[in-house]
Amino acid sequence: MEQQVLPPYLNGYPYQVLIVDDDPVHRALEREILDSSKYAVSEARSGREALAALRSRSFDCVLLDKQMPGMDGDEVCRRIRGELGLGILPILMVTVSGDIDNLTLSLSAGASDFIRKPYQPSELLARLDAAVSHKRRTDQFDSAESMLFALARMVEAKDGNTGDHCSRLSHNGVVLGKALGLGADELMALRRGGVLHDIGKLGIPDSILLKPGQLTDAEWVIMRQHVDIGARLVGGLKSMRLTVPIIRHHHEKWDGSGYPDGLRGEEIPLLARVFQIVDIHDALAHARPYKHAMERQQVIEVLEAEAARGWRDPALTAIFLGIVKNHPEDLNVPLASHDDLGLSLFGEIRSTGALDWDHILESASTQDRLAGPIPIRQSLGETGD
Repeated sequence: MEQQVLPPYLNGYPYQVLIVDDDPVHRALEREILDSSKYAVSEARSGREALAALRSRSFDCVLLDKQMPGMDGDEVCRRIRGELGLGILPILMVTVSGDIDNLTLSLSAGASDFIRKPYQPSELLARLDAAVSHKRRTDQFDSAESMLFALARMVEAKDGNTGDHCSRLSHNGVVLGKALGLGADELMALRRGGVLHDIGKLGIPDSILLKPGQLTDAEWVIMRQHVDIGARLVGGLKSMRLTVPIIRHHHEKWDGSGYPDGLRGEEIPLLARVFQIVDIHDALAHARPYKHAMERQQVIEVLEAEAARGWRDPALTAIFLGIVKNHPEDLNVPLASHDDLGLSLFGEIRSTGALDWDHILESASTQDRLAGPIPIRQSLGETGD
């Protein structure tokens, strides 16, 4: 028997729609048009009621009357986009006006689309379906990204980090990227790469990942596979197109002695070269469970030595060291960011105690208990992790 394909809305909750109109007749008409299990409809009689509703719960779309007393539809749009920060919420402006300039003002205020009164019910449904379907796809996309970011931070937690390492790499990669004049897409890739660079360690056995002491040659072969695993994990998301090279190539070296592909010089993608410099800097400048933080001058000397040895891009290293020497305050992570790259979800998971590795290891049986802290890296230049 052929499997029945269910409509998208039956695979999840009904679409949540907020009708905003001061006229009860119009609200009743729109509610009647949307009277099906496909939609869950809420109403607001004014812009202020609408803003209050949007603060208290999530919606998939807003049907917003343009002409309302007190706060008109354009002002509601501006507040939804600015004050509430709901940049991707679809807002369909309902209006009697056909004036192009007037409608352009609504689009400038943040409306996603508009529909003119009087309208056919089929037209309203078609526009609404397109808007809410796009919103749900975007939500799923955001959820996938947040999950990846949180998983990557969990990998860092196994190394005794609290997530600050990822946040520093994200911030400092952007600092160096801006100094190089990179564009917005490249800067976002560096932000994402700061969190996701080691996500492939999810595929590395804990017996290797958490082994005390140095790894054997055979174990290093397995450990080095984390870059390929990570690139494959993330490669399915189109938004990660520029981040994948960071994940795969951040252990390449300028002289061709790195891995996984032995790339040399400018064969190494630029963003990977940028990232690996801030990665090494962070490993040197901050304490780990197995090492103390180096003083700034020591960090500078090590980075200069690695560039001279042929491990790092000398030009990029010089630019970054200029920041370290002259503007070290630029490398301080701000207290707040509009995009936490999975930090909130990671924090929620940590608050349950599920990532309290010391407690977990103490509770483990003797044969499964790890013998000590994570391995002292064979070379900071080798991993930077």
